[in-house]
Amino acid sequence: QVLLVESGGGLVQAGGSLRLSCAASGRTDSSLAMGWWRQAPGKKREFVAGIIWDLGSPYYAEAGQGRATITRDHAENTVWLQMTNLKPEDTAVYYCAASKQRRVATIDHEYDYWGQGTQVTVSS
Repeated sequence: QVLLVESGGGLVQAGGSLRLSCAASGRTDSSLAMGWWRQAPGKKREFVAGIIWDLGSPYYAEAGQGRATITRDHAENTVWLQMTNLKPEDTAVYYCAASKQRRVATIDHEYDYWGQGTQVTVSS
């Protein structure tokens, strides 16, 4: 079992930035890749960015291109998502997820563990 705990969400004005953290614990050796997802009210969960633990290779969805940066500290089992130039449409609950596959998946059911999420609200 892998436990994921997100933090760093909050209220930010449009144009601002946030850095979200995801701390992994438990059987972290079974987690080979991580993803950041978000879900806005009334919408489907949406992939934002992902990274492979050992390679550190990032992958971004269109939603995150140019404004999102995903990084990780493999030794600390922590993944971060930096979002800049935030827009009201970025308002959502942001989740990190862990996959047993050594690739970045963009389909949510390919992730094996999920955190509880952290709320990000962007005011106009």
